[in-house]
Amino acid sequence: MVHSTTYFCAAVNLTLVTPEKAIKLAANDFFRQYLSKNGKGLNVFKEMLAGCGAGFCQVVVTTPMEMLKIQLQDAGRLAAQQRLILPSSSSTKVVATNPVLSRAYNVGPSAVTRPMSATQIAKDLFYSQGFRGLYKGLGATILRDVPFSVIYFPLFANLNKLGQNPLDGKASFLHSFLSGCIAGSVAAVAVNPCDVIKTRFQSLHRGANEETYSGIVDCARKIWVNEGPSAFLKGSGCRALIIAPLFGIAQVIYFVGVGEFLLGFSRFEVY
Repeated sequence: MVHSTTYFCAAVNLTLVTPEKAIKLAANDFFRQYLSKNGKGLNVFKEMLAGCGAGFCQVVVTTPMEMLKIQLQDAGRLAAQQRLILPSSSSTKVVATNPVLSRAYNVGPSAVTRPMSATQIAKDLFYSQGFRGLYKGLGATILRDVPFSVIYFPLFANLNKLGQNPLDGKASFLHSFLSGCIAGSVAAVAVNPCDVIKTRFQSLHRGANEETYSGIVDCARKIWVNEGPSAFLKGSGCRALIIAPLFGIAQVIYFVGVGEFLLGFSRFEVY
């Protein structure tokens, strides 16, 4: 059953990652064009400013996507744990009172066989907490995604310039891909502490022995005190391995101008 829990939230990623990356990349180009003067290149500060604008734009999609993804991951993991524990237990009270299993959306015997889909979780959040429920942790998401874009886009642009052909001013496919991978990895590791805080803050259901957080600052303080500074780097390696090829591929496809070619538009370049 490992494969079912590993890809439990794949549908959410497949549905929302595409518009998220489209907004991020298009917004960055828009702000770069807006901040450029007479078609000249941008300095590092303006490149960071353009990335900042792109980060703010993308959270419209990123926040509900991350919210649903985290709940789906928890639901799948806890359902698998219940299936392992329930057969060896003669009493259903163990399932209901276990502090770890109590984080599931539906605790008790009926929760073991009831799968939770992204649609069900989205409906539960909307009906119980309204539209704001899908945007719980918006501040924490901004805290992660804005610095990421501020680091990523200027770094990619400058790395990509190193491989530009002096004749046509364009970098090769491989060089652009590697530039995206390197820039994505560096940015991912740099903002990993913010990602840890965001993930903890967006978890809705907690067990009796788990910490509750009143805000972003309170979450960061409790993680630092209870788990130490190293807790903020948990998962940084895996995150870098995911972000590197993701942004390498997305950036190359966008940078080559596939969308403009399909729509018949000319490619505007400010890099």
